Amino acid sequence: MNKRGIIARTTAGALGGLLLIGGAGAAIADELDNDSVEVSVNIEALPPVGALTLSVASNSTTLTESGSTADIRQFTGELPTVTVTDDREDVPADTFWYVTGQSSEFSADGVASLGPEHLGWTPILTSDDSDGQVAEGAPVDTILDQGPDAVGLVGEELLAIAPNLAGGELPNGEWSAKANLFLKTPAEVAPGAYKATITLTLWEDAI
Repeated sequence: MNKRGIIARTTAGALGGLLLIGGAGAAIADELDNDSVEVSVNIEALPPVGALTLSVASNSTTLTESGSTADIRQFTGELPTVTVTDDREDVPADTFWYVTGQSSEFSADGVASLGPEHLGWTPILTSDDSDGQVAEGAPVDTILDQGPDAVGLVGEELLAIAPNLAGGELPNGEWSAKANLFLKTPAEVAPGAYKATITLTLWEDAI
């Protein structure tokens, strides 16, 4: 055994003997001072299982001229499929969700922009709606049409909604919708490669 090991064992044995003596009889050690150490731990909330999410099949679409008249030029196309998935383990009670769409201006180099009031749509629910859980939004006409819905996609217009008419918890599942798009302009519109952006937003609200 080396010298360092002998010293360590001797010291430990002596201390043990002193403690035994102190426990059996009078205390032989005086407490001189003390201090404390605070222990902290931040335990984060567990992430919820599942989510209510929106996805779009493509980030672009193209309109082509179709159905123009002598006074109005019309360009039609299709909004890529929008899918809402709800796979949450805990769905808040008495809530409903809906998806809206809103367009920006159509702009092109060197020409005046076309406002979003020139773009309309007809929403189409593409998933099974026989259970009535999800419904499509109403058609929105353009400013060149007639009627109360002739406003274009200036504001947030409804594409689809899960109204939760019965209250309680929304069911889990997956639903999809698209829309027929139509842009209407005056016949004398300036030619150009116009571009706009339709912003699709998923909302959840309380009943």
